[in-house]
Amino acid sequence: MANKRIDEATGTQTVGHEWDGIEELDTPMPRWWLWTFYITIVFAVGYVIAYPAVPMFHKGTEGVLGWSSRGQLAHEMDEHQAALKPMLAAIGAVPVEKLPDNTALMRAAVTGGRAAFKVNCVQCHGAGAAGSKGYPNLNDDDWLWGGDLKAIEYTITHGARQPGDAQTHQSQMPAFGTGILTSAQIDQVASHVLSLSGKARDNAAGAQLFAQNCAVCHGAAGTGNRTVGAPNLADAIWLYGGTRDDIAAQVTNPRHGAMPAWGGRLDPVTIKMLAAYVHSLGGGEDFVEVAPAAKTDAAP
Repeated sequence: MANKRIDEATGTQTVGHEWDGIEELDTPMPRWWLWTFYITIVFAVGYVIAYPAVPMFHKGTEGVLGWSSRGQLAHEMDEHQAALKPMLAAIGAVPVEKLPDNTALMRAAVTGGRAAFKVNCVQCHGAGAAGSKGYPNLNDDDWLWGGDLKAIEYTITHGARQPGDAQTHQSQMPAFGTGILTSAQIDQVASHVLSLSGKARDNAAGAQLFAQNCAVCHGAAGTGNRTVGAPNLADAIWLYGGTRDDIAAQVTNPRHGAMPAWGGRLDPVTIKMLAAYVHSLGGGEDFVEVAPAAKTDAAP
């Protein structure tokens, strides 16, 4: 206090410190700034009391208003679901194969299916549903168990090779490298398989081996059999790779992929919308309803 003085030039008291002849003025803060600062303190105290703010050991304080960002999100989600409820009910009331008959419902189903696909399916099939090695491309025209709306819905519901689902798709390819065929014979079969799509020259030995061991499932021309989940080998679309080595490896010790049975995880309407979205990607097939055989009275 003894060093403080009034600066003659400004009329302001100094703080009493001096550095190499330089002194600091004790200029008071502007009154408007002080009042703003006091208001922020009052606001902060009120905010801490009213809203969640103070972290504790297990959870933060809840605030006297009972508001939370999670609660607000849940409320907004409930409002959104309530708005969608009539459309979801309408989609649920229509058989999946009849959705294309109603343009508005089909468009809504595809939109909902796109959102559900991003949450549940992109991990395996990719964001664009193009798949990767071991995971099917859903954009092309190649379908293992059928590509119409009803078949896709069934596949999504029951999956492939899923324990616990009695209706899941099942198929099994023998490991021909375990003593059924020699390495040379497997190479010949691989060459014949490549020839089915014009990727190699055919050979008589490979064709004969294919007819004896493979045609029972894949067909004489290698076009596959959806009843048993045997893929089409003549379309140059490959799940595990289309090189000679890839095909030989699959014949030697085949890999069998699996797909979850979403019927136990997703509701029927969401599955129906997923089927609509997958069908809309470009490779979807038309649904063909098979009429039941007519009953005839046999002559005694």
